[in-house]
Amino acid sequence: MEQRNLAPIEILLVEDNPDDVALTVRSFKKARMQNRVSVAGDGVEALAFLRREGKYSAVPRPDIILLDLNLPRMNGHELLEIIKSDPELKDIPVIILTTSKAEEDITGTYKLHSNCFITKPVLMEDFDRVIRTIQDFWFVIVKLPPKK
Repeated sequence: MEQRNLAPIEILLVEDNPDDVALTVRSFKKARMQNRVSVAGDGVEALAFLRREGKYSAVPRPDIILLDLNLPRMNGHELLEIIKSDPELKDIPVIILTTSKAEEDITGTYKLHSNCFITKPVLMEDFDRVIRTIQDFWFVIVKLPPKK
């Protein structure tokens, strides 16, 4: 599938596990679509990034957010609620990418208006397939809102 434009896709990965960060970044590189992955290690840092506060004043607005739920300082549920209630941020698609399979997490994040819920696969090849599918769907098939 062809990427829909020449500008790199801006991805904000909100993940506190360094191994999961490395795996996700590697999978995006392996998929060979032009993208830039920024990482926030917790919800507080992600919110500063999204609001372009402090050291994040010059960062690009993400096209999409990959959000883990189990985060220090501010968990994924709290961050999702803030994002989806903020007029400046609520149009950024949020993909929940977490180890949780709990029904209350799935239901709760959809009630907070997440765009989809994906449980992280255990096997590396399955994780690569998930990342390719995310790229194909969100960056080729779906029409995202224009950048602000």
